[in-house]
Amino acid sequence: MNQITDELLRIISSFKDGTFQGAYNIREDGQCAGRQSSENIQIDSKQGAPGLEIHIKPGTKGETVYIPACVTHAGFDDLVYNDFFVGEGADVIIEAGCGVHSDGEEEARHNGIHRFILEKNAHVVYKEKHIANGAGSGAKKIDPVTDAELAEGACLEMDTVQLGGVTTTTRKTRAVLQKNARLVVRERIMTNGDEFARTDFVVRLEGEGSAADLVSRSVARGNSRQEFASTIKGNAPCTGHSECDAILAENGTVLAQPGLEANHVDAALIHEAAIGKIAGEQLLKLRTLGLTSEEAEERIIQGFLK
Repeated sequence: MNQITDELLRIISSFKDGTFQGAYNIREDGQCAGRQSSENIQIDSKQGAPGLEIHIKPGTKGETVYIPACVTHAGFDDLVYNDFFVGEGADVIIEAGCGVHSDGEEEARHNGIHRFILEKNAHVVYKEKHIANGAGSGAKKIDPVTDAELAEGACLEMDTVQLGGVTTTTRKTRAVLQKNARLVVRERIMTNGDEFARTDFVVRLEGEGSAADLVSRSVARGNSRQEFASTIKGNAPCTGHSECDAILAENGTVLAQPGLEANHVDAALIHEAAIGKIAGEQLLKLRTLGLTSEEAEERIIQGFLK
């Protein structure tokens, strides 16, 4: 594992003292840089395609599996397929994350395609951080795809963060929920300069009592542009909520397109979208406490994204 990977891992994951505690797989420039399974979590290479199969035994509690991926130089396009099979009644944390570093003029990209199969009453907290850095002028791209199938009573909580530096990103999430299943998404995105970010959610609520709560918070600075699209399809007695809340700074732009499709009389769906600038009274209040305009703006933005 090279030094750049080590530095990226410390930003995007719980990488401490040069290792992870628990099951893990470290991906560096398309190769495995380290792997460890546990008694209850088995990590194997995928057959016929780049990526992993992660099997979590039924009833597994309190364990974490780490699957970070790093691209450390220009001219590399990394594609990986990771499948997670989570057994009945398991309750675990999956910590992913991607870092892209480039000092060259060629494009550097990571595309992670993750498929989650949650059995009855399984609970997963999925954490993901993305960042790009390096002095290179080449584009730094991260394009995650998530497909989730939630059986009866299963719950998937997704906490995703884009920390900065990513030239372009397209983030696609598809989910199908059965009876009493629940999906909770908390997304936070920061763009600056000429960066572009698009989020695209499609959630199908197929089972009685299923529920989805999608919240995206974003800040578009510089000349950056963001697009948010979500579609919640209620095909049974269910509840769905979609919210996009964005702050514009300088010349940033945001397009929000939340959508609802109710195909059952007892599908209760709602969406919200708010786009605006930082309130002047917020800046004034912080400046009276001794902060500069720049410090006050940064404090407000960080608090908003948290």
